[in-house]
Amino acid sequence: MSQSVTQNSTSVANESAVAGGVAPVSEPKPTTSTPVERTPQPASTRPSSFPGALRNGDVKAGDEAPVWSVEKSTELYQVRGWGEPYFTVNAAGNVEVRPDPSQDRAIDLYALAQDLKARGLQLPLLIRFSDILADRIRRLNECFGKAISEYNYQGVYRGVYPVKVNQQRHIVEEVVEFGKPWSFGLEAGSKPELLIALANVSESGGLILCNGYKDQKYIETALLAQRFDKEVIVTLERIEELDFVLAASEKLGIAPTLGVRAKLTAKGVGRWADSAGDRAKFGLTSAEIIEVVDRLAERNMLSSLQLLHFHIGSQVSSIIPIKNAMAEASNIYVELAKMGANMRYLDVGGGLAVDYDGSKTDFHASKNYNIQEYAYDVVASIQESCNKSGVAVPTIVTESGRAICAHQSVLVFEVVGTNEVRFGDPVEPKTGSHAILRGLYETWKGIVPKNVQEAYHDASQAKEEAQSLFKFGYLGLRERAEAERLYWNCCEKILLHIRRMRYVPDELQNLEKVLASIYYCNFSIFQSAPDTWAIDQLFPIMPIHRLQEEPTERATLADLTCDSDGAIDHFIDREDVKHVLEVHPFKPNEPYYMGLFLNGAYQEILGDLHNLFGDTNAVHVRLGEGAAGYHVTHVVKGDSVAEVLHFVQYSPESMVERVRQQAERALRMGQITLPQMRLLMRHYEESLGKYTYLSDDDT
Repeated sequence: MSQSVTQNSTSVANESAVAGGVAPVSEPKPTTSTPVERTPQPASTRPSSFPGALRNGDVKAGDEAPVWSVEKSTELYQVRGWGEPYFTVNAAGNVEVRPDPSQDRAIDLYALAQDLKARGLQLPLLIRFSDILADRIRRLNECFGKAISEYNYQGVYRGVYPVKVNQQRHIVEEVVEFGKPWSFGLEAGSKPELLIALANVSESGGLILCNGYKDQKYIETALLAQRFDKEVIVTLERIEELDFVLAASEKLGIAPTLGVRAKLTAKGVGRWADSAGDRAKFGLTSAEIIEVVDRLAERNMLSSLQLLHFHIGSQVSSIIPIKNAMAEASNIYVELAKMGANMRYLDVGGGLAVDYDGSKTDFHASKNYNIQEYAYDVVASIQESCNKSGVAVPTIVTESGRAICAHQSVLVFEVVGTNEVRFGDPVEPKTGSHAILRGLYETWKGIVPKNVQEAYHDASQAKEEAQSLFKFGYLGLRERAEAERLYWNCCEKILLHIRRMRYVPDELQNLEKVLASIYYCNFSIFQSAPDTWAIDQLFPIMPIHRLQEEPTERATLADLTCDSDGAIDHFIDREDVKHVLEVHPFKPNEPYYMGLFLNGAYQEILGDLHNLFGDTNAVHVRLGEGAAGYHVTHVVKGDSVAEVLHFVQYSPESMVERVRQQAERALRMGQITLPQMRLLMRHYEESLGKYTYLSDDDT
C-alpha cells in the first residue's frame, strides 16, 4: 500500500484516540467554551478567497513557481480539515480511505473505483464504507463513556439512530449490528419507520423511540410492541396525541411508556434553527406539558411518563446553543421528576454537526466543537441540574444521525466532457477598423498587474459602446463579434494577473466564475446530492486521482439533466465559499474521476427522478484480507430504464409494442428500411434494460 500523507489536528486526534482505545491527547473537561466565529471583514481588508489568489506563503509575481505536490493538493482541497481520520491523499496522487482509523490499513479510492467498474458496476457509483459507519458509532459511544467516567455520572448513555437519515436496509442493519456492544437503538419518525425499527431491533432490552406525527394505529402498534422484551417509548409531540394514547391504553389494557417533546425557548443556529422555539412544528409548550402531567395524574398513570425529549435543529454548528438548550431542558427534566413523573430518560435529540468544509468554525457547513466536547457538555449540564435538586440522573439518549452516517459514503462519478472558455491571443485589427476595435486591442496590450482594474473599466465601457453602436446600425454584426472577443481577451489577461494578487477588487472577483469551464459529469444532482440544489448544502468535492499534478483549470460541475439548476457552483474554501473548483485539464481518452464526500446523510432518500435518472449503483466495502485489502459485502444495483418507467406507471412491454407498430407502418409506407427498423427496435429494447446513466458503450 502506498505511503499516505497525514497530519493530525488535536481535536480530531482526540476523537480518533478515544474511538480506537488509545490514550488521547490530554484535554480538560470543558467549563466554558469559546467558539471560533467567522467575522465578516470589510472588502478592502478581507483576504481574498478568490480561487488561485496569492496567500501568505505563496510566491509573488516574478518568483519561480514551486513544484506541485500531493501535499499542495491535500491543502487545496482541505482534506485534513473535513477528511481526517478517514480520508487523505497518498503518494501516488490518489485519494486514500482509512475506514478504521485504529488500523494502519488503507484503500486507494481510485483503484477501488476501477476495480468495481471492472466487475461490471458502472459509474456513478455510491461506495459505502461499513467500517467508517462502525467507527462513527464506536466514537460516539466511547466519547460519552469517557465523559460519564470522568464526571462520575451515575447514569448511562443509550444512543439511537434516526431511521429518517438513511432508511436503506443495509445501512439500518449495519447500524444495529455495529451498535450491539452499546445497545444502540433506533428512532422512528413515521409508521413505516416504526415497522422498520420493530423488525430490526430484535435484541432483548433494545430501545425504540417513536416520534413524529402519530395516528391511532401507529400508537396501538407501539403499545403492543411494548409487550416485547424491549423498551418502546411513545413521545408525545402534539397534545392531541395524549387522547390517542389514553384511548389505545384503555382498549388494549396496556400501560404506555411515554415521553414528551418540549418546545424550548433556546434555539439552534443555521438553517434548522426554527426546529425549536414557540412556533416550532412539533413539541409541547410548558402549559401543554403541565396538562399532560395533570391528566395522567388524574388517571393514576403519571408513572407512564418517563422521558423528556427536545430537538433544536440539525447541523448545530456552534456549541453555545447546545449548552443553552441543555441547561433549559435539564431544568424541565428535574421539574417533571419533582411532580412525580417516573423520569428515566433525557433525549437531547440530534444536532451534532458534521464539519463539511473542515474549517472548525461556527460556519453553517462546519462546527466549532468535537464529539468529546459535545459529550462533556451534555453530561455536565444534566448532572449539575440533577445534583442541585437531588434528582436521580437519567439515561442520556442522543439522536445523532448526521454525525453517524455522513462520512460512510462517497459518490464517485466521471467527467464526460467540457465546455471551456478559450479565446487565445487576439489578432491586431486591420487598418481602417472601427475605433472601438482598435481601442480594445490597445487596452489588451497594455494590461499589467498594476492597472487591471482600470483596464477592466475601459474594456467594459468599450463593450457597452459596441453594443449600443450595433443597436443603432453603426456597427456590423462581424464587428460586434470582434469587439466581444476582444473584451473577453482582456478579461482572460486580467484574470491571469489577479490570480497572483494578494488583494482582488470586489468587481473583479466574479471573473473566475464567468470564465470558468463547465465540466459535464455522469450523475444527477437531483438524485445523488439534492441538498446542493435545494438548500445550497456544501459537500467536499474533488478529483480522486492526478493529485500529484497541479489543477490548472477552474470549473463548475454540470450533471446530465436538462435542468439549468443541475449544476454545482459552490464549493468549500479556506475562508468561505468559492464558486469554482480547481480541476485538471480534461483528457478525452482518459478517465477523470471525481468524488463527492460526506453525503451519507439524507441524500439517498431525498433524491428524485428528475429526467428519470434513477438510483445509482451502490456497494458496501469492508476491510478484509488478501491482495486487495477489502471485500465487497453487498452490491445494490442501480435502477434500469425499465424500472424507473414502472415508477411513473409506464409499461415497458406495451411501449415496445407501440413503437414496433409505428415502425411497421413506416416500413409499409417505404419511409424506413428493414435493417433500419431492426436496428431501431434493438436499440429501443436494449435501452430499457440498461442503467439510466451513461455507460461505457454510450460514451
